[in-house]
Amino acid sequence: MARPLVLQLRGVRAVLFDLDGTLIDSAPDLGAAADKMRVDRGQRSLPLADYRHMAGSGARGMLAVAFGMAADHAEFAAFKEEFFLNYESCMTERTHAFAGVPELIGSLSARKLPWGVVTNKSARFTDPLTRGMPLFASAATVVSGDTTPYTKPHPAPLLEAAHRLGLQPSLCLYVGDDERDIIAGRAAGMRTVAASYGYLGTRSDTAQWGADAAINSPLQLLELLDMA
Repeated sequence: MARPLVLQLRGVRAVLFDLDGTLIDSAPDLGAAADKMRVDRGQRSLPLADYRHMAGSGARGMLAVAFGMAADHAEFAAFKEEFFLNYESCMTERTHAFAGVPELIGSLSARKLPWGVVTNKSARFTDPLTRGMPLFASAATVVSGDTTPYTKPHPAPLLEAAHRLGLQPSLCLYVGDDERDIIAGRAAGMRTVAASYGYLGTRSDTAQWGADAAINSPLQLLELLDMA
């Protein structure tokens, strides 16, 4: 029998979040960067809705939507770098925090509950993005996709975040909008929450991810923490 949720989340002393699709809606800028590549090649523009669900997969996801291109394509590396350059030029033009996220972060700070970010996005993009958004001024740590030798679903980035916070992983809660976030969190020994309002990727049924809980909006996380 599963443990009651109140027991699963009791004793949480820090909250870690995925970035894209969990704290911020970056799909409009990611989609625009890929779509520019299509338009530059004389192809028709695609609607944002076509890109949105794969936004959490970065260049791989955007190029798959824009060109049906897989990572083993002979031109993938060149296309990826072109996408990166496009994205760097627009990454904060349309990106914004999801509704309720500023209030959530403000509440965590008021409770003196440390919070941080663990993302697969490389520091090339994570650093200027988080520096450019006031939301992240109170973050206790930001771990990027190239901070450790591994990316999620490997637990190493989450373990690095816990180490930086000076906490055992079991005292941390990880919130993410992709199954790999939950896999990584569980492998790291953390409690996990699926952000069902996010991009979700190719396996969108969060009930199948094995998270301790799921939330349909950012502020629902506070309700879970209050229950514990």
